[in-house]
Amino acid sequence: MAQTQVIQTPLTAIDLYCRQEADTASLAKQLAASFERFLTKQPSSHLNISLEGDLGAGKTTFSRYLIQTMGHEGKVKSPTYTLCEPYSLQLKDHAITIHHFDLYRMRDPLEWKEAGFAEHFDVPGICLIEWPEKAEGTLPGFDIQIQLVAGADENERTIKINAITESGKMALQEIRQ
Repeated sequence: MAQTQVIQTPLTAIDLYCRQEADTASLAKQLAASFERFLTKQPSSHLNISLEGDLGAGKTTFSRYLIQTMGHEGKVKSPTYTLCEPYSLQLKDHAITIHHFDLYRMRDPLEWKEAGFAEHFDVPGICLIEWPEKAEGTLPGFDIQIQLVAGADENERTIKINAITESGKMALQEIRQ
């Protein structure tokens, strides 16, 4: 599995085995609630989150549960062909945007920058990036790294979540393990 290396020891590490899709959905919902509390307490904050794993590991499905739990009521589309799908959400008294990236089809590491996506990493909210290794080090640093590994059964997953920065650690504080 191609993945981004964590250069430092994670500040927080969560390692879970999800036997069925409902377990994966539950974890995404817990993460969404924790992220929502973090972003509500710090309205101008931004989180960069890498989603890593082989094809079929469940990155987009995980993203769907997370985005819908945070308040998006419509369909969550895979950004495979568009590179980025934005989701504007209202958290209590302020707005955030989740930018969901899928860099799988990128041919050049700077393609995401040339498309004007760099500005999305500075606005309040979250950038979820599938296939970050395709950008070959041109992305801003990550606060949280989520690694998904498919199991023998199609709904089985091992999910590792690492907080790499203090913001990432604070955003994961309320996850129940």
